[in-house]
Order: sequence, then C-alpha cells, then structure tokens
Amino acid sequence: MDIVSRLRAAGCVFAEEEAALLSEAPADALDALVERRVAGEPLEHLLGWVLFDGLRVPLDPGVFIPRQRTEFLVELAAPLLSAGSVALDLCCGCGAVGAALLARVPGLVLHAADIDPAAVACASRSLPDVHLGSLFDALPDDLRGTLDVIAVNAPYVPTGSIALMPREARDHEPLLALDGGADGVRYHREIAEAAPRWLRPGGHLLIETSQSQAPLTMAAFTAAGFASRLHEDDDRYATVVSGQLRS
Repeated sequence: MDIVSRLRAAGCVFAEEEAALLSEAPADALDALVERRVAGEPLEHLLGWVLFDGLRVPLDPGVFIPRQRTEFLVELAAPLLSAGSVALDLCCGCGAVGAALLARVPGLVLHAADIDPAAVACASRSLPDVHLGSLFDALPDDLRGTLDVIAVNAPYVPTGSIALMPREARDHEPLLALDGGADGVRYHREIAEAAPRWLRPGGHLLIETSQSQAPLTMAAFTAAGFASRLHEDDDRYATVVSGQLRS
C-alpha cells in the first residue's frame, strides 16, 4: 500500500498533501514517520515545524501546535507596532506569534514567555528573548511599563471540554496548554488584571478567545479598566478581544 493510501485509510483528510510533506524526510526515516502518523501523532510534530503566517516555525514533540486561526491575532497586532516597538508574545508555545510579528515588523523588540520548559526551549530556536515562568512572573522587572503590545494565546478550553477535543490534541499536546479553567477564561482574567502594570500608556492588549467565551473575555478587560473591542474572522472561526490602556 502506498503512503497516500495508508494515510487515507487512517483517516487523514489531506492524505496527498501530508504524504508530500512527509516525503521530504530522508528515505530511511520515511516509513517510521508514516507509521507514527497512522498511529495518530500530529503531522506537525513529525515534520518538526508548523506552517504559520507563511513561516516554517520549529516545533518539538509535546509542544502545543498553533492553529491557523491564531494568524488573525498576528494580523491585528502587527499594525499597532513599528521599528523600536516592544511586544510580548505571552503563553508563547513554540513562539509562532512572536516569529510572525518579527517577520512583519522589522526592528521590533520582541519578548516571549511560557510556563512550559519544553515550549521555552522550542521557542528559543526562533526568538531572541524567551522567558520561563507563569504569565508576567516570567518577565524581568525592567519591562514594566514598557510594552506597546501584549499578544496572547492563553489556554481557553474549559476543563470539562478537554475530553471532547480531538485525540491528537488530548494525547500529544500538554494539558497546561489547553486547560483554561472551569469556564475557559481563567487566564484571560489574570492577564487583563496584570497587563496595565506592564503596558506603556496607550499600549494594547490582545487575547485570542472563542465566540462563545468572548463576552467573558470582554468582561475581564472591562474589569481591568480597558475599553474592549471584539474582532471576528468567520472564515477562520477566529475571535480576538483587544483593549487599549488609557494614556
């Protein structure tokens, strides 16, 4: 049975495209990679990279795989930045958001942070300044009050919905990158509350959320003193809430 047929039999919807990408691997490794894909490992972990905003971003096994909808977060954040601006990719995972912002904004000063050591090690392959720790606790104190943009893709799957996620995510991505607490917006509240201490006057906070959770995310922004705005891209099922710190 050829590679395409094996992948299609395993339920891979885009079997032809996946076969072409896997075939870029050395011939002596190809069969093992196909077997692992058939067994359910995510394609991106097998390839060692994820295509995001036109970039091949390095991705290690066990690290959260950024979704294509998160490109909407980048598209909203990039126009708020220019050469010399300081941005933070918070809950950075493999660093895809930060890498995309650096590619879109020459001269950008970019920091990133994540609580997962595996994610920090992975992101450090793409980004210059990646910090390990829980949310803003990861950052050096001299960044307080200096950030122009904080772009966030924090976990926002409600705890009770984790079991309903595709097996690839449940089995191969870290729970701490998925679980957003009882209603999914635990981290949105914590981030919105703390962000004003790290943003410069007039700085922007942008958080990816879901359409159903957007009212809760917006409420978190309001409670923290932001005037929140909802952004939606129906084609990618992407939802982002943004807010600007008053000057």
